[in-house]
Amino acid sequence: MADRLRPARLEDVIGQEQVLGPEAPLGVMLKAGTLGSIVFWGPPGVGKTTIARLLADATDLHFVQISAIFTGVPELRKVFEAAKLRRRQGRGTLLFVDEIHRFNKAQQDGFLPHMEDGTILLVGATTENPSFELNAALLSRAQVLVLERLDEAALERLCQRAETALGQPLPLTPPARVALIEMADGDGRALLNLVEQVMSWRIDAPLGPDALKTRVMKRAAQYDKSGDGHYNLISALHKSVRGSDPDAALYWFARMLEAGEDPRYLARRITRMAVEDIGLADPQAQALCLQGWETYERLGSPEGELALAQALVYLALAPKSNAAYAAYKAARRAAKKTGSLMPPKHILNAPTALMKDQGYGAGYAYDHDAEDGFSGQDYFPEAMKRAQFYDPVDRGFERDMRKRVAYFARLRAERNGT
Repeated sequence: MADRLRPARLEDVIGQEQVLGPEAPLGVMLKAGTLGSIVFWGPPGVGKTTIARLLADATDLHFVQISAIFTGVPELRKVFEAAKLRRRQGRGTLLFVDEIHRFNKAQQDGFLPHMEDGTILLVGATTENPSFELNAALLSRAQVLVLERLDEAALERLCQRAETALGQPLPLTPPARVALIEMADGDGRALLNLVEQVMSWRIDAPLGPDALKTRVMKRAAQYDKSGDGHYNLISALHKSVRGSDPDAALYWFARMLEAGEDPRYLARRITRMAVEDIGLADPQAQALCLQGWETYERLGSPEGELALAQALVYLALAPKSNAAYAAYKAARRAAKKTGSLMPPKHILNAPTALMKDQGYGAGYAYDHDAEDGFSGQDYFPEAMKRAQFYDPVDRGFERDMRKRVAYFARLRAERNGT
């Protein structure tokens, strides 16, 4: 059915107005007659192949489709030679490359001369982030257009189009129809396959949502544990915690678990959030994350995941500070810049007579013997100006840390007469 209902004109494409509209990139290019090479980036079943075919029709280019999964260098050479011959005969070629990110660097480089001399107009399709998967040279010669998952309104229109083509309505109650659309999860091709399956049942009375769910399975969520979806969701989870939103954090946590993410990976990332975003504003946060991680290891799934969820809620509602994290990064930058500066001699041990003669340990003040247990000595290299890396926030436990920093700064100034 997906093939039978493939649109014959660009105007018939459902969804993707952000690239096909009159003032959108493709609309403007077609109106000006200056179509250039393109990379479509989007999830499966949103029209990448269909739009590529229709672009060829709209520009009177010969359409050639290949898949990076099944095409090697010998096949590519044949495609380019045929395109050259076609060009000499006065017709251009639109080469559609599905899963273009699966070509290696050398194969991607092979497209460049043929794009530059006009032998082909390249239209690539990828479900992965082109910034990471495609060569910079290829990206500089092609415009990346993002195709979005189809929303419920677009999927409903697709259902109506299928019903018109088949000459009968779907044998579903309105709630079951909504459930069917939800099962497609934004994938138009998946929806049409589901529609075709439902139409084949030849039932007498419309099915409700429960009966529908016993007959068909929900489409698996789009998620690649090493791909773009993985990083998008963990970013959403991390930023929800940082933004003190426990409900959003739990949602993204659940989304990742539903998609099959390893809870141990989530335990590591949750612990990282405690270190990076809560820090010393709540020193208990890190310990709670480690306890949740250990609880998961002892209980396993699914019970152990509750311990991780509880740690997540705690982090979201904890006071936030990245002061220690920022201080660490600043100290690393200073260490890199100052190279091999020696510590000041007064804080170096002098186990030999030679070292004593060199002044090692001379003038060291033992802090426990000083007033208030604080000598105020300088511990930075002599050639380096004293720096302040740690600047605690006025939230949570770091409010007390801020008072301590100010207290020792005042004593240091008094001890040194500054």
